[in-house]
Amino acid sequence: MSIVLRWAVLAGAFWVTTLIVDGIQIKEGAWNYFWVAALFGLINTFIGSLLKLFTLPAVILTFGLFVFVINAAMLMLTDRWSDVITIDSFTSALVGSLLISVVSGIANKIVKRA
Repeated sequence: MSIVLRWAVLAGAFWVTTLIVDGIQIKEGAWNYFWVAALFGLINTFIGSLLKLFTLPAVILTFGLFVFVINAAMLMLTDRWSDVITIDSFTSALVGSLLISVVSGIANKIVKRA
C-alpha cells in the first residue's frame, strides 16, 4: 500500500476521532487533518519507535496495552508541536490513541483488500 494512501487513512482516522472524542479538536480544513496525520506519523515513527523499544519490559508485562499510553504521549507531543490540534487532557489523548489505532487498522485492512 502506498504511503499516500496510508497517510489519507490516518487523516481519516483523525477526522473520526475528532467527531467522537470531545477533548480533541483540529482546526477546520482537510489540509489540517493531513498535516496532523503527517506530523503524528513522523513523531510516532522516530520518537515512538524508540520509546517502544526502551519500554519493552512494560509493554510485555501489560500484554501490549502500554503501547496505547506511548501513542497517547506521542499524540500529546503532536499537540505541543502543532497549533492545529488541541488536546484537553491525557485521558482524551488515551481514548483518541485507542480510537485512531482501531479506525486506521480497520481502514487499512479494507483498503488492502480492495
